[in-house]
Amino acid sequence: MITLHALPAWAALLVALLILTGSGLALIGALGLLRFKSFYERVHAPTLGSTLGMGCILLASMLYFSIGQTRPVVHEILIGLFITITTPVTLLLLVQATLYRDRQEGRDPLDGSNRPDA
Repeated sequence: MITLHALPAWAALLVALLILTGSGLALIGALGLLRFKSFYERVHAPTLGSTLGMGCILLASMLYFSIGQTRPVVHEILIGLFITITTPVTLLLLVQATLYRDRQEGRDPLDGSNRPDA
């Protein structure tokens, strides 16, 4: 394995760019979680931010370790596949459970009558 100092400049720049992009996307998702008011709005921003941010960070990891070990390192694909499959499923289950609970309590968020701006 080569050290960080032996990493080519183009690869170091690309790895840094991918990590910064992935971190920025995850930060945007976290800010969306803080900014939005209802659960139904809040659940989307972290889901998208974590999925896209994770993809950039995993690409950076694949590039760094593939160049560092002078062989393809692709086990990050399994991590990405797992997160890409489980995140939307978790989102759907959380929203369905919340919608069921709201309807059991007599509120239906889909009819639009209980919106704060209405």
